[in-house]
Amino acid sequence: MINLETPKKHRVLVDQAHQVAMNMLRPISRKYDQAEHEYPKELDMLAAMIDGLSDSGSNEGAGATGVRRDESADDGSVKNGANLASVLSIAEMCWGDTGLLLSMPRQGLGNSAIASVANDEQLKRFEGTWAAMAITEPSTGSDSASITTTARLDGDEYVLNGEKIFVTSGDRADSVVVWATLDKALGRAAIKSFVVKKGNPGMKVERLEHKLGIRASDTAVITFTDCRVPASDLLGSPEVDVKQGFAGAMATFDNTRPLVAAMAVGCARASLDLTRDLLAQAGIVVDYDRPAQVQSAAAAKFLQMEADWEAAHLLTMQAAWMADNRKPNSLEASMAKAKAGRVGSDITLSCVELAGSVGYSEAELLEKWSRDSKILDIFEGTQQIQLLIIARRILGLTSAELR
Repeated sequence: MINLETPKKHRVLVDQAHQVAMNMLRPISRKYDQAEHEYPKELDMLAAMIDGLSDSGSNEGAGATGVRRDESADDGSVKNGANLASVLSIAEMCWGDTGLLLSMPRQGLGNSAIASVANDEQLKRFEGTWAAMAITEPSTGSDSASITTTARLDGDEYVLNGEKIFVTSGDRADSVVVWATLDKALGRAAIKSFVVKKGNPGMKVERLEHKLGIRASDTAVITFTDCRVPASDLLGSPEVDVKQGFAGAMATFDNTRPLVAAMAVGCARASLDLTRDLLAQAGIVVDYDRPAQVQSAAAAKFLQMEADWEAAHLLTMQAAWMADNRKPNSLEASMAKAKAGRVGSDITLSCVELAGSVGYSEAELLEKWSRDSKILDIFEGTQQIQLLIIARRILGLTSAELR
């Protein structure tokens, strides 16, 4: 049976992540928000520390890197493994700064795609790479199945042509996982992902975007013009299985959506913690032993936000726990992403309102967190797309039946 308390085996990791967030990320948070596109060099030391922990075997998910689903024989025991460790540590790190977490070397969202789809040989070959993920196109927003970037087999290479936008860490990462179609006529089933190394002829970073939030993280527009990629760098199987459809690609989202939900949970928690302190300084005490309706409006609002946060937190843990225990979690991954994305935006903006002029100014980080949190309701599938996926799963309908 699932237990949604933080497992004892992960508590040291969670505490370590919180200490890093408080002592290393928070102090430079405002600096790199204002210095957009400047690489946070302090992260190199942090990445080296995480690598050291990983090499010693004492770390089980300190960043946003992908976690491969355990396909070993089920011995019937309940597992609290690397997926749960990842979401818990990510939430703590985003309590420090979401943009800085997304800037961590070798912790790109493309690493999750590699972990989800790559075969064993590719996992070994791409170990240690820093992979961005390129899905979104100018004419294709949330509908990833409508990708127009093409991949044509030419001998022992694929030739990629197309344009990708909103590529997180697209300029800094040493490789990019590119989603492209092998044959548009075959629809979703023909969409595959390719690892394209930085500097590959034909791949060009056109520009870096100026953004509302997560400014510490670079967001690139990348074009591919007759970009030749070794056939061995197509992740997983090159075979097009029309019966399987989009399932192979969706496995990536089942992996990454709980991670993004954890980011929203961490950012929202930061806002709640600071707002509670600011309310206390103003003489407003939140009493957890009294009904909300007999307390001040500010205290009642705060209690409602904490209840919403708790629901998002538990849904995120559930999605990760199911992955650890080899249970299909597509529905739960989308539920966690939908709830946490919406709640994260609602909480951070409401905290700005509760704090008044202090919340709206740069005197505190509340206004920054409200800007950072919005992207967490957008990327890896918007709120609307998540609700559509949830409806399909619950009703047992296909994408053609419910659009």
